[in-house]
Amino acid sequence: MIQIVTSIRSLLLGMGIFLAGSGLLGTLLGLRAGEEGFSEAVIGLIMSAFFIGYILGSYFCPKLIRRVGHIRTFAAMAAISCVVALLHGLFVDPYVWWVLRIINGISILGLYMVIESWLNEQITHYRGQIFGIYMTVSLLALGAGQFLIVAYGPNELASFALVAILFAIGLLPIALTRTAQPTPIATDSLSLKTLFKKAPVGAAGALISGLVTGTFWGMSAVFAHALGMSNNLIATFIALSILGGALLQWPLGKLSDNRDRRWVLSWIALAGAGAVLLFPLLGSVSITAFMAAALLYGGFSFSLYSISVAQTHDRLSEGQVLEGTRGLLMLNGIGASIGPMMTGLVMQLLGSHGFPVMLAATLVGLVIFIQWRMRVDRPVPEAERGEFVLVTRTSAVAADLDPRTHPEQELDLEVPPK
Repeated sequence: MIQIVTSIRSLLLGMGIFLAGSGLLGTLLGLRAGEEGFSEAVIGLIMSAFFIGYILGSYFCPKLIRRVGHIRTFAAMAAISCVVALLHGLFVDPYVWWVLRIINGISILGLYMVIESWLNEQITHYRGQIFGIYMTVSLLALGAGQFLIVAYGPNELASFALVAILFAIGLLPIALTRTAQPTPIATDSLSLKTLFKKAPVGAAGALISGLVTGTFWGMSAVFAHALGMSNNLIATFIALSILGGALLQWPLGKLSDNRDRRWVLSWIALAGAGAVLLFPLLGSVSITAFMAAALLYGGFSFSLYSISVAQTHDRLSEGQVLEGTRGLLMLNGIGASIGPMMTGLVMQLLGSHGFPVMLAATLVGLVIFIQWRMRVDRPVPEAERGEFVLVTRTSAVAADLDPRTHPEQELDLEVPPK
């Protein structure tokens, strides 16, 4: 396995640098929008635009890659990302930012597709372990990127320049790699109607997971700023939530292997709702307790998607797993594009309290749906349940990285490639 990790180290390094810049940009925009006096509803629309770009990119980027190749696509998307980052700082206008966020969503999705295509081409053994390393690098990079906000603050053009620098540096390890270009991308998926029919709880979990995580990425900095937190505390708040997701996803997922996953999803959603409702209560009492609640909330909310994927896989045939995973990614993206808009409107009406109220209401809604489905659907027999695997919510190509979509390769874990 060491040989495989060594062969993809440049891809992992480039991806990590890109994600640090992307994570910084999202937080930076939320804080700067608040400083400029943008309303919560407008901020929600701006943040939703990024995920709209994600959805559009899932249609446009595969065609572009097939037309001009992976390397040219990657260089073009990296250049666009750099330019867009700087334009955010040069033109502080909600209409301009909305358009730029859509373009940024398309370009970042294109970068994901290229990198994950390369990774998928290189990984033929130890797929589960490498997939876990990729997830770890992604989460650590997103968390580390938050703290770069303290370098210059949200009001300086230098902060946007720092994002552009990270995007440019992230290009270097990929552009200089000697790894051969991967094969063309295919992104077919099961229809969403079929997904909901075969695995209603898994599909709903993917959608609601997108709603809450999209809301968190888009509006958490706005919420924390409204509570009067410093830039350093805001970065810590977001980073701890990401860390919670990294720490709790695996144990909660393995817990779901031994029982009806719908029960586990239901309790996780309920626990997440309880944790997020503590935010406004603890914010003015104890910053330590507030950060502990953030850690727990991140652990519960970030776990929803992976367990929803596992629940869906339990109800699909082996030949449907890959396309089903791609469909879940689309549902997750749809939810993420809606969440910030809805939350921005609620925060416009209720103030900063609208953030935890919206998240809690969404999670409780999922609990109610799951409880209803448990009354009308039988659980998946224990013998038919697969093993939990951490998954990432990036591009449709990421579905190919899931070891469950390549069971024939997982049968030979002890034999390294020659």
